[in-house]
Amino acid sequence: MLVVVTSITDHETFSDKAAHGCFFPASVYTQWYNTLMDMSAPIEEAKGVGPKTAEAFRQVNIRTLGDLLYCLPRVYENYQTAVPIADLRPGKAVVRGKISNLQATRTKRRNLTITEGTISDETGSIRTVWFNQPYRAKQFDPNREYYFSGKYEYKNGRYVLTAPSAQLAVDANAGESTGFQPIYSQKSAIKPEVFRKIINGLRDRFADIPDLLPFGEKIPAYIGPGARAEALYRSHFPESPEDAELGRQYLAYEEIFELILAAKLNKLENQRLKAMPIEFHRDFIQTIVGSLPFRLTNAQRQATWEILQDIGGDMPMNRLLQGDVGSGKTVVSAIAAAEATMNGYQTALLAPTAILATQHFESFVKLFSALQSKNHGLKLPRIALLTGATRAKDELKQQIEQGEIDLVIGTHALLTDNTHFKNLALCIIDEQHRFGVGQRQKLLLKSPEGTAPHLLSMTATPIPRSLQLTVFGDLDVSLLNELPPGRQPISTKILPELQQTDQLYPEMRKILAKKQQIYWICQAIEENNRNTVTSVKKQLTKIAQLFPEARVEMLHGRMSADDKDDVMDRFSRGQIDILVSTTVVEVGVDVPNANMIIIQDAENYGLAQLHQLRGRVGRGDQPASCFLLTTSEKPSRRLREMEKSTDGFHLAEVDLKIRGPGEIYGAMQHGELNLQVANLTDTTVITAASRHAEAFAKHPEDMIQYKELATRIRKYQQLTTLN
Repeated sequence: MLVVVTSITDHETFSDKAAHGCFFPASVYTQWYNTLMDMSAPIEEAKGVGPKTAEAFRQVNIRTLGDLLYCLPRVYENYQTAVPIADLRPGKAVVRGKISNLQATRTKRRNLTITEGTISDETGSIRTVWFNQPYRAKQFDPNREYYFSGKYEYKNGRYVLTAPSAQLAVDANAGESTGFQPIYSQKSAIKPEVFRKIINGLRDRFADIPDLLPFGEKIPAYIGPGARAEALYRSHFPESPEDAELGRQYLAYEEIFELILAAKLNKLENQRLKAMPIEFHRDFIQTIVGSLPFRLTNAQRQATWEILQDIGGDMPMNRLLQGDVGSGKTVVSAIAAAEATMNGYQTALLAPTAILATQHFESFVKLFSALQSKNHGLKLPRIALLTGATRAKDELKQQIEQGEIDLVIGTHALLTDNTHFKNLALCIIDEQHRFGVGQRQKLLLKSPEGTAPHLLSMTATPIPRSLQLTVFGDLDVSLLNELPPGRQPISTKILPELQQTDQLYPEMRKILAKKQQIYWICQAIEENNRNTVTSVKKQLTKIAQLFPEARVEMLHGRMSADDKDDVMDRFSRGQIDILVSTTVVEVGVDVPNANMIIIQDAENYGLAQLHQLRGRVGRGDQPASCFLLTTSEKPSRRLREMEKSTDGFHLAEVDLKIRGPGEIYGAMQHGELNLQVANLTDTTVITAASRHAEAFAKHPEDMIQYKELATRIRKYQQLTTLN
């Protein structure tokens, strides 16, 4: 039985609550609480959570009742759809039966543990199989019935139910359950069944969950008094798929609203800061652009103009320059740095690795030297490189502090406490998502007291439009969506491992015969029993045997910085023919003579990373190729998309749909965004939440009335801000 209730104030009577329109079972009101739930209360207040359990929760950052209630089910199983085994058809399937003949065996090939068993009901039997889940062999009581939910498919000459989830039938149908059940992930030492019991212990208190969002005009009808309590209740105790969807609808809006509001407040805070204006010198810029050894693309011209306009004001620029691999971000940033020098100010360029910093340094020196030779007397930056390997650091830092260096390019060495600038006005951060909030702030605080530097963040990882509107809504964005003239397209091909000998090795020999170079990417450094991927060390031995005439070396993250730099330097100089490496080459390495890349176990990478790796080749004027090696019988969607498209912006949108926001951008590198339900491709929700957040942000002083929202927003502000 359902009654209509809400939970807005503690002085309302039950009948008053019944008038508001929020649905909860009558059992919720067997005991009435006089106050709204304190979502910041310690998790020990939940029934069944003692000191040991509380500590286990804290290990996974669940500390409060609010944290607990927002641990939403990962999926829902609809046991109402169970069918007799005799009626099973291929595809998603749910059956009810007993399991027997359980046995776990370990295979020599690929180091897999395969657990098999037989599920039976009154109509027949089927085989079931789990991979690398040996505990399943001892999990079940052969005398009890379970619901099994998985994929029923034809494999190795027979039909099997593959990797099904399992639930005791008596539990699935217990109490008020309708057979539509939430399935929780295991959290630390807290098993899903224990977690479910703890959530159930709070069931009578859900009506006391306070509202979170501000109300106003032109917001969706489902955002109103009691909506949050109702949504969380429907999410944890749904009676149907429609129930769960109604809960998801509100919670998705809430997540998007918080992200957008955080971004808008970040922008407001940035506007209160003061920067040193970098005056625009038209003749100076025209001379530089006209003297370049190449013609800027229209996208580069537009981005340069946007940046020069921004830095001319006294409000700090906060701009993201995003361009696909090889789109020419370096020259755009160089023009901005030259303008800062012309105004008598300093620029700092922060790169994530010494290899990339050195490459930037060499590119800037080459560019400015060429400009200087054409235009004697042109005031161009005096440049220095500052990394952990830089000699005479103290002397260099003294020059920086005295203003004798105009442009400093470096790694984390720029962030040390004893690195001081005379008048730092422009900060450029390359691959900024690889730096944490604290690291970026350290650099930005090195400008003169009372000022904030202009910030130009650069990335070769295209950010989907929906992420720009939400996670990075405080940023102005410039796009470089054209490749410079002369760049050849990169052909991409998915190749089963078994076809290497016939199809891949002959192509490699052709590349080597042209005196061109090859990357071979592996996921692991060495073999171990925990994974089945091919390692760098094993592949190095194999490649050296297959191509004895080639110079083959390896590169991986455990090597010292000096050794890594030495290998990359020799590869750049053409002294290595085949480089077997982990993904440490993913960002920034520019070797125009490398025109083939092979990515082993390609199905284990996300689209963004695959695209970054592919961008290591085709950087000269020769055709290039990328081979995606896979052990799967059927290529995944992301591999098929990689094969079809070289457009990084398109692939970023696809990757967002496949994997979600938590991973698309280097795991965000800002902390845990923890978006559980929001779909950042849902433009309807984003548009409505953006309008709602913008109206509220016009009066930030109102945030005082929303203490819990303010706490959550502040967390998102810290996670997403670049300035």
